[in-house]
Amino acid sequence: MYDATLVQPGEVCPLQFQFMIKDYLYDLPPELIAQEPLAERSGSRLLSLTDRPGDYRDMHFAELNQLLRRGDLLVLNDTRVLPARLFGKKASGGKLEILLERTLDSERALVQIKSSKSPKLGSVLTLDGGLGARVARREGTFFVLEFDGPVDRILQVHGHVPLPPYIDRPDQRVDRERYQTVYARVPGAAAAPTAGLHFDRPLLRALEESGIEMTQLTLHVGAGTFQPVRQAQLDTGRLHPEFVEVSNAVCQAVAAAKLRGGRVVAVGTTVARALETAAQSGRAQPYRGDTDLFIRPGFSFVVVDAMITNFHLPGSSLLMLVCAFRDRREVLEAYAHAVRKGFRFFSYGDAMFLTRKL
Repeated sequence: MYDATLVQPGEVCPLQFQFMIKDYLYDLPPELIAQEPLAERSGSRLLSLTDRPGDYRDMHFAELNQLLRRGDLLVLNDTRVLPARLFGKKASGGKLEILLERTLDSERALVQIKSSKSPKLGSVLTLDGGLGARVARREGTFFVLEFDGPVDRILQVHGHVPLPPYIDRPDQRVDRERYQTVYARVPGAAAAPTAGLHFDRPLLRALEESGIEMTQLTLHVGAGTFQPVRQAQLDTGRLHPEFVEVSNAVCQAVAAAKLRGGRVVAVGTTVARALETAAQSGRAQPYRGDTDLFIRPGFSFVVVDAMITNFHLPGSSLLMLVCAFRDRREVLEAYAHAVRKGFRFFSYGDAMFLTRKL
């Protein structure tokens, strides 16, 4: 066991017990994995965890204002999803799929490559549309590709919406708009910050009119978010890096909320990761750069008081973050309740609201 009183704010407790992925697994009927977005963004359901274990409120997302209070600060992630999926073939003719993790410069990118066999270093891949990309080097499970032209333009002309692997269908025209928050502003993500997908303009206006403050930061969600947690990550306590920018204005808004007694409400695990990265000194400070922070049980939160989040994959780092925020047993019991009640899971699914366990 560990003594949480020895943990400094923003630190992960040294794991003196065996951290088991199996402790973050749960049973999910496949039919509950949402394959399509709802007609209305705010029409999704919302499961609220009260301060009493086992006591839930089954609500609709449009009723979020019942859970927020005047003076609370809602923090949004304004990243914009790139059309980051490309298709092509190897020199051998074998088909492949490329998922961009991040651009490195105008003509180079770090990517995942899905094919029957990994491409050889130095080989040239032929993309749909006839353009080429050379495999420059490998970085862990990723590859660095050198494209025959500007990466941004290639994505805009030939890229597809990078729907997650559990959505078992090709991307459609509707996904160009729905797999994007209404406040998306800064291009760079390979996946959507899905908790934000539930907000539409009327709901945001209604929250503002009821006295809810709002601010925005940026975390570019990487393709690595869909990769299973590996033993090396458990051993080191670090995750795949993602770019974060938390401005001075965000930090001032956080400080003001705390001063007036309002809660800092993170819209999604991405916002929670960004805010806690910026608060490694013990308080939120401006931050711009990569974060490899792995928030899991034992982590001491500094900034975030409440969180809106979707239901996450079994054994995922995102589920571990939610369990660090509340309590593993309580969270998994809430997931079991959501399964019994037929909530929709994952990116196009329903959401949860939970406050931090003190």
